[in-house]
Amino acid sequence: MRSIRRYLSRTLALVLAGVTLLVVTAAYLITAHETEEILDAQLSLQNRVVASLIGPDASEATYRRIAERMSHPKRLASFHPDGEAPLEAAGRGAALYHHEERELSLGFWHRDGRPYLTGAPWSGAGPFPPPEEQGYAWAEYDGGRWRVFSMFDEDSGLWIRSGVSIEFMHELERKVALGNLVPMLLALPLLLVATGWIVRRGLIPIGTLSREVAGRDDRDLAFIDVGVPRELSGLREALNDFIARLRETLERERRFTADAAHELRTPLAGLKIHLDNARAGERDSLDKACRGVERLQRVVEQLLVLARLDRREARETRDIDLYPLVLELVAELWPWAQARHQEMTLHGVQALWVRADPVEAGILIRNLLDNALRYTPEHGEVAITLSETADSAVLAVRDSGPGIPEEALATITERFRRAADQRTTGSGLGLAIVQQLAERQQAGLTLRNCHPHGLEAALRWPARPPALARPGAARTDAAERRGQSEDGECQDSGSRRK
Repeated sequence: MRSIRRYLSRTLALVLAGVTLLVVTAAYLITAHETEEILDAQLSLQNRVVASLIGPDASEATYRRIAERMSHPKRLASFHPDGEAPLEAAGRGAALYHHEERELSLGFWHRDGRPYLTGAPWSGAGPFPPPEEQGYAWAEYDGGRWRVFSMFDEDSGLWIRSGVSIEFMHELERKVALGNLVPMLLALPLLLVATGWIVRRGLIPIGTLSREVAGRDDRDLAFIDVGVPRELSGLREALNDFIARLRETLERERRFTADAAHELRTPLAGLKIHLDNARAGERDSLDKACRGVERLQRVVEQLLVLARLDRREARETRDIDLYPLVLELVAELWPWAQARHQEMTLHGVQALWVRADPVEAGILIRNLLDNALRYTPEHGEVAITLSETADSAVLAVRDSGPGIPEEALATITERFRRAADQRTTGSGLGLAIVQQLAERQQAGLTLRNCHPHGLEAALRWPARPPALARPGAARTDAAERRGQSEDGECQDSGSRRK
């Protein structure tokens, strides 16, 4: 990743250089146009002044004096009296007040185009092209171009033409453009230095923020309160949000580690005692040690599930049918239920489509069924019901166990939280896993005590839009009525988790 300071400095330098070039080019083009406009106006005015000064009664001597005044020291004007060959003006020519006068000239022609008097610049390489019509035009003479203005004077009966060479116009344009370019070239280094200083000063808050973050150790999770410009306030808030999430994660990991250590220490201590007793000859201790190993195995499995969920790995959700998924899980858990003489029943619709991740949905439902079987006594029943309402798809699992005290319903889904009067061994992680998975699957979890005993755990997914309804998703009304007749009454505790 390139440096922001270097990028800004180079970019602004190129922009300044480009703008300078653009300004000079624009100034040159505008100057060229305006120069032509101004010189055209001067040529027109000059012709009118000359016409007004000559008048209809000007004599040949007057034109001779004009020719003498229009001569240059090294080139004389050309005078053509009627019926005579061209005669050069007398004398050595008038002194030049400026060398640029060689780029300007004036001439007179008869009505039929014969030359009468031409200035020095137009008299050295043959006759200058005669005017053919009034107005502005470009004329070629002696290898160069002239901008000329022509008008016919009725009083004197002569064409009057004045002109300026294109070299004079170009030189004027170059001088004006150079006059604009030199100050800008002199100012450009100062602008570049000022730009670099402004960039460095503007990036000081970024350096301050970087030093504030870099100067912290791994235990300093205080919020960043250093003052920053408006453009960096979003970054500061994002860093503070990240620190808050990191605090929460570390606190959750610390609490999880402490609770897990406590939960693992107890079965390990019991397992050691049972093994010591078994070594001493107590045969019943081996069975107790096996049960301790099973409990320890379950705790470790659930801890691994929680650890995977805490990583919040992104998963892709899709439409799944819960009915075959529930059937598969019931078949998987059936041997365990049969060993305890428990009955598992499935009621309701035979197709229930929800938007969820198949793997996590399987873990979610399996933990519900496992929890229900674990707290249902022998010869008890676990009933699973699939149903649909106008706004949700519902999966309910009802057991015939002791239920949960009403005061504990609000906190029972916390990690390592178990009811005080439970006699069944467990880790207190089953419902915590269910709660976390339900949140990830955008499902609501409701826990209710049933009458006369038992607990119902219901998962509610948002209903699928009608356009996404799947074939076979119709209700099985008879099965649903049968399931309702077997469910019995449940008291709603008002504890709903999302």
